[in-house]
Amino acid sequence: MGTMTRSLLGLKTLPSFAPLNCGPASRNAVSSPVLMVAGGRSNSQVDRILRFRCPTPGIPIRKRPTVQRDTVARSAIAVSGPADAAASSVTGSEFQLVPRIRGICFYSVTAVAAIFLFAAMVVVHPFVVLFDRYRRRAHHLIARIWATMTIIPLYKFEFEGTENLPPQDTPAVYVSNHQSFLDIYTLLTLGRSFKFISKRSIFLFPIVGWAMFLMGVIPLRRLDSRSQLDCLKRCMEFVKEGASVFFFPEGTRSKDGVLGAFKKGAFSVAAKAGVPVVPITLIGTGRIMPRGKEGILNSGSVKIVIHKTLDGKDADKLCNEARDAIARTLLLHGYGVH
Repeated sequence: MGTMTRSLLGLKTLPSFAPLNCGPASRNAVSSPVLMVAGGRSNSQVDRILRFRCPTPGIPIRKRPTVQRDTVARSAIAVSGPADAAASSVTGSEFQLVPRIRGICFYSVTAVAAIFLFAAMVVVHPFVVLFDRYRRRAHHLIARIWATMTIIPLYKFEFEGTENLPPQDTPAVYVSNHQSFLDIYTLLTLGRSFKFISKRSIFLFPIVGWAMFLMGVIPLRRLDSRSQLDCLKRCMEFVKEGASVFFFPEGTRSKDGVLGAFKKGAFSVAAKAGVPVVPITLIGTGRIMPRGKEGILNSGSVKIVIHKTLDGKDADKLCNEARDAIARTLLLHGYGVH
């Protein structure tokens, strides 16, 4: 554009500028030109200055490759994972397999022994009914042999406080905590002719149920109030005739080994009949064969603690004293109490 034209439009002739050197500070600048208009001191002139900013240089910035820390850990796990998982699964399988094998051995031994010993019970039963109708000591001796043969190969058991046991001919009410199916086997080794109380449905089991009938075990329907009353009457009858009875005052097996509340029926029988109460604490049976897992048999040992006998005419007091004695022993061995 000529000089005359520039003067007619009122534009000033701008001096020539040297090219700008774009340093590091201009990397973030905008590459497009910017038109800035500034007003001069004279109203008749308008100064327009056209300025350019330096274009952004096309310098590529290299980014350092980042390695995620967990990549190495994951790759290490990926390398060793299958082997370790296989090893752990094998160990878990072996851990579950051994108790199952022990459980199979337990039921095999008890079934085979029961067949021969039940035959012995049948042979002596007429004489037992004639001469020892209530105590049936011969049947209890056979049952003791059966229980001992079953559990001795599979777990150890020991007695504490046997001096607190009343004489063989003294009737008494025995009470104990209830943890496992093994409680009956363990208590039969005690060598006392007491009558257990059992669910009526168990009497239908071949061999074992029949043997219970010959031994004079007292049947019970748990939810039937009339059956419960008949059960207590039979217990009173046995005690008056010189026999002993055995109760699990909790009424059922504990799910977690924690001692539950006691029912008062056993202590009412003892108070009315005037016979002593013998509290017994069973320790370890619930860990060897937990409730609901009767198909397995873990390794371990069992302890049977016989406490001092309790006498009195107050059933509530007898109940509280018996439960306290059992609870203290369980707490000493790491068990809970409700």
